[in-house]
Amino acid sequence: MMRIGAHVPTAGGLIASVEYSTATGCETIQLFAKSPRRWSGPAIDARAATDFRDACRTASVGPVFTHASYLINMGAESDELWERSTAGLADELMRAAEIGAAGVVIHLGRRFSDDDIECLDRVAQCAVRATALAGDRCVPLLLENSAGAGRQFGVTVSEMSASLVAVRAAGVEADLCFDTCHGFAAGIDLRTDEGWAGMLDEMRALAGPGAIRLIHANDCKGEFGSHKDRHEWIGEGFVGLEGFAAMFRQPGLADASVVVEMPGDPPDKDEENVRRLKTIRDGAVASDDRDPAPA
Repeated sequence: MMRIGAHVPTAGGLIASVEYSTATGCETIQLFAKSPRRWSGPAIDARAATDFRDACRTASVGPVFTHASYLINMGAESDELWERSTAGLADELMRAAEIGAAGVVIHLGRRFSDDDIECLDRVAQCAVRATALAGDRCVPLLLENSAGAGRQFGVTVSEMSASLVAVRAAGVEADLCFDTCHGFAAGIDLRTDEGWAGMLDEMRALAGPGAIRLIHANDCKGEFGSHKDRHEWIGEGFVGLEGFAAMFRQPGLADASVVVEMPGDPPDKDEENVRRLKTIRDGAVASDDRDPAPA
């Protein structure tokens, strides 16, 4: 069964994030291991990391994922920014390993060039260098799709699939993180079973089965194909309740985890959206478990 949770705050410390998770009904969580708007941050206290891992096990919260800094650009044209992004990603990987995370979510950044092969190579080499710097203190990468504004790379199913294949071929453990708001804004129709199945069929053909490890379940404030990254509460955007019901009906996503990243005031925004997704999921499971009607 797909586990549901939220991106949780860490302002009160790692243990406080676990307490927040249980209070809002999270079964799985995502968090920042440091400020997402800085290249560096204070080291994670070893005792705090141990206590966090223990608290997650006790509360049955997991898997845990971290989201990398927004400053990192795996496909940066500037060599200086690319080198800094590589070091920044290595730091994120080590921090994630320290707290027992199952993976680090990372955007592919802007296009290195107009040539897709060159973009793929730039992204793959960043992943290789970062994991080499992280060494044994490393976790899998989770490559996240983007909404398609400007010169973003990793927007279409084909770009994400090719990126995953390239990173894996370079020897780096990786999967995909699929953001529903980004995908819908990029022109992937997620409102129906057929839309979801078509997307997953294309991804399976290009990257193999089970590529999606994590889903950012966010409704979309912008219209289909708008390329606007504007998250909305579950059922209040253009993906709609039926779109998320269709998501839960896809057998190929059964092993994926789900987190929401919502605008609004905590804890209400997370408690309510986690509740909405659980209601949809549990309804889909109940429907699947019903005896078929007699012929």
